[in-house]
Amino acid sequence: MRTGIGYDIHKLGEGRKLILGGVTIPYSKGLLGHTDADVLIHAIIDSLLGAASLGDIGRHFPNTDPKWKDANSLDLLEVVYISLKNKGYKIENIDSVIIAEEPKLSPYVTKMITNITKVLGINERAINIKSKTNEKMDSMGRKESICAWATCCLSEEA
Repeated sequence: MRTGIGYDIHKLGEGRKLILGGVTIPYSKGLLGHTDADVLIHAIIDSLLGAASLGDIGRHFPNTDPKWKDANSLDLLEVVYISLKNKGYKIENIDSVIIAEEPKLSPYVTKMITNITKVLGINERAINIKSKTNEKMDSMGRKESICAWATCCLSEEA
């Protein structure tokens, strides 16, 4: 068994859609970034890459490469998943948390899980997503940013 941890944070800004777990969430601001800035998917990608000792998201999808400009993060997750499969890894589970003061995310978690399991080809029981506020502390609590943490467990297929 191999475990990995991932983290991502992006500022909130005007003129962008808020996309988390591949779900467009109605909100007055969106996350700023080179891709769609989906912090949940980025944290999951980093946890998977870490568990497989394959570096991090920036190494695979650099923000200096125009190829990834405004990319759908679920597409990036699929690239990583294919790489893991080719190296003989199986995803056992993913646990994650999104930290955002607003909007309320619980109504969207089921759809996020569905999006992720479709890409990874795993059972929905293997994915857990929690949402928390930061109790009005720091940039997340001031509604300036959203972050996500993820952990995963991989096994090596025989």
